[in-house]
Amino acid sequence: MNWLKLPPLSSLRAFSAFAEKGGVVQAGAALNVSHAAISQQLRVLEKHMGVALVRRDGKSLSLTPEGVHLARAVQLGFGSIGAAVEEVMSAGGARPVHVSLTPTFAASWLMPRLPEFQAKFPEISLTIDPSPHLVELTPGGVDVAIRYGSGGWPGVDCEMLLETPFVVVAAPSLLGGRSDWTPEELSQLPWLEEFGTTEASTWLARRGVDHPPQGRRISLPGTLLLEGLRAGQGVTATVRHFVEHDIKAGRLVELHTEPESSGYHVLTAKTPLRPAVKTFVSWLRRQAGDVR
Repeated sequence: MNWLKLPPLSSLRAFSAFAEKGGVVQAGAALNVSHAAISQQLRVLEKHMGVALVRRDGKSLSLTPEGVHLARAVQLGFGSIGAAVEEVMSAGGARPVHVSLTPTFAASWLMPRLPEFQAKFPEISLTIDPSPHLVELTPGGVDVAIRYGSGGWPGVDCEMLLETPFVVVAAPSLLGGRSDWTPEELSQLPWLEEFGTTEASTWLARRGVDHPPQGRRISLPGTLLLEGLRAGQGVTATVRHFVEHDIKAGRLVELHTEPESSGYHVLTAKTPLRPAVKTFVSWLRRQAGDVR
């Protein structure tokens, strides 16, 4: 197909509407433009093609034989395009909302709240994908990512969902009654880390410790990390929101706290969101608002 020979799409749309409705006024109403705009587009199309498509007898307009021939082809083409668009949109609307998030956030924050979402929006299916790894938001792939940090990720729309600092905590039984541990001293203790992360080494490096933890390190799923932490099996760096009740109850000791500007963010692609994705993101905002 020689794309350079095709006329402007806007003129074809105006012509198709004119042929279908039988007049410029009716065509303008169908496309929500003035009848003068329709007339102008018809002239643009005729000039582009070098053929008279409309017979103008005083105030009466009708299609020439060439116009009738083109109208049949254009209406068939727009009909096929409309059917394909509707089919694709329907398929996309039925696709589950794919959510990527850390296992700890999934287990400790999202999963206890999901029954409320499912009861309120039974028509929306979800794919919950717990992973510590960053993912790319692409059409037909991951729709929403929930990640911890200070924001500013490039190439995506990002908004704070739950502001909560990063803390280093441990059970009193592991600390022997002390709470004034330096980072270097903490590096000698056992550490617990979620699979696929390096929170211990990263935190120690930021605090000037030039070596990883010297004690044993245990990597385990986020769903088990808090249990091991409460049992005194190691120190961990985590988000305060998940251990706040344990700190207040004395089951854990808060040893160091990072700045308050970090938190969990909702990340979406810089493209129009499907209605189901919009509904899920709005629901996340309301849920986060209830715990602030």
